[in-house]
Amino acid sequence: MLKGRSILIALLLAAVQEPGAGRYPEMPPGRPPAVDVPAAHAATEADMQPYRERVVRVSAEGGELHLDMAPVPGGEFLMGSPETEPGRSDLESPRRRVSVDPFWMATHETTWDLYRVFMFDTDRGGDEPAAAWADAVSRPTPPYRPMDFGMGTDGFPAISMTQFAARQFTKWLSMKTGRFYRLPTEAEWEFACRASSETAWSFGDDEGQIDRFAWHAGNSDRRYREVAQLEPNPWGLFDLHGNVAEWTLDAYAEYAEPGDDELLTDPIAWPQQEYPRSVRGGSWQDEPADLRCAARRGSQLSWKRMDPQIPQSVWFHTNARFLGFRVVRPLIEPPLEGQARYWEADLDPVRRIVERQRRGERD
Repeated sequence: MLKGRSILIALLLAAVQEPGAGRYPEMPPGRPPAVDVPAAHAATEADMQPYRERVVRVSAEGGELHLDMAPVPGGEFLMGSPETEPGRSDLESPRRRVSVDPFWMATHETTWDLYRVFMFDTDRGGDEPAAAWADAVSRPTPPYRPMDFGMGTDGFPAISMTQFAARQFTKWLSMKTGRFYRLPTEAEWEFACRASSETAWSFGDDEGQIDRFAWHAGNSDRRYREVAQLEPNPWGLFDLHGNVAEWTLDAYAEYAEPGDDELLTDPIAWPQQEYPRSVRGGSWQDEPADLRCAARRGSQLSWKRMDPQIPQSVWFHTNARFLGFRVVRPLIEPPLEGQARYWEADLDPVRRIVERQRRGERD
């Protein structure tokens, strides 16, 4: 409980400012310089290797944090589930042939260790090369209580953020490292989860094996668990089944009917409204059927039910203790001018609130 209180105090102190004073400087033009990390550069898919991203932490404690990234080869797969798969929903069909380009994916869900640096502003004003870019990224306002809800922080997945907050984290991470990070698309997420399998789970169709790979309602003891404690899938990715469900970039909508032999290349359903948006993987409070590779879930307004703020926070889903995210990095980055679409608010009400917060104003 003491650690939870200290987290809340840190958040409140981070938000203190002079009335009307801007919290964030303007971002410098151009691209931030890249942090030198072995194996992080690849010209082709054949050059891609696992690497450990280095995130400099400028704070009272100092030090560095790391994020392990695993290469995911490009390829084609059947997205969705067959009608014969037990536990499936109609929104997992029609199945369609999808092609995805190669990318790296974080080997586990984003943990509080790294997410708290983004939230708390503890690295503001650093002198590392990319500090001026990272310092300009908007951060969450203080929540009404510690958002780990007493389940643990160090080594545990960060939870209860909105999709917008997760997107802003990927922007901050990109500014900190000089490499382009974002949330995965639904297609990328399912492709990585399957790891070339065509079965209900990446390990096969035998639900009896699930305790080896996933935290779920039957073995989690009603809480999330430290990341990367169980077996990974064949591509070295942990906790894609269970532990916490994970944000994708997509709206949660019916799959479009594919044409005859149509191959969809890197599809994405860009959201047009706040709800619902697509979440994948299932969580510590779900049954194994909800942890299948093709299982999908849409976000809901009720995930903010306990939020006492008016207007309700654009940063937190106070009732989504099962919800987190992980990051990806495509081999081929979009042009600099096209990257903001993956990060920024996509609705005018959210943009207005964030701009007021950037200026140090309160609604």
